[in-house]
Amino acid sequence: MRQHSHAGDRTQRVADFIRDEVALLLQRDMRDPRISLVTVSEVRVSKDLSVANIYVSSLRTNDPVSQAAMIDALNGAGGWFRSELAKRHTMRTTPKPRFHYDLLVESGAKLGRVIDRAVAEDKERGNEEVAAKPTGESVDVNLAKDVARDVAKDFPEDDREPT
Repeated sequence: MRQHSHAGDRTQRVADFIRDEVALLLQRDMRDPRISLVTVSEVRVSKDLSVANIYVSSLRTNDPVSQAAMIDALNGAGGWFRSELAKRHTMRTTPKPRFHYDLLVESGAKLGRVIDRAVAEDKERGNEEVAAKPTGESVDVNLAKDVARDVAKDFPEDDREPT
């Protein structure tokens, strides 16, 4: 019988704690104009709990320059975030926060637009080549291939760094 490791549980609990607290700090205490309407989408903590990779996005940063400025501002305030987090927990050490812009949020919206475009094009073609899905819905085989090709072309692999 396999024994379960509790180390993964702990890193997940720490990641969840950091996600929630950083979100509150961003909402209540950050006064930097470059940082507004920021969403913390994920936190990955290293196994030794020394580093927390924090993935964020914002509705106000729609170009790479403003995204980089926001991430620079957040990483510049990393010491402040770490000290604020240290006040809110009882762990011996506090993971060093490293902020990254989460491109997956934007990719999801782009993927939705690609799918909508493909569906509209399929309706225009009046394509009859349809296969049944187990759910009873139908899907156009050519549409699925086109979407997969567009996604592979438009979206790079997951840009997130491993922990």
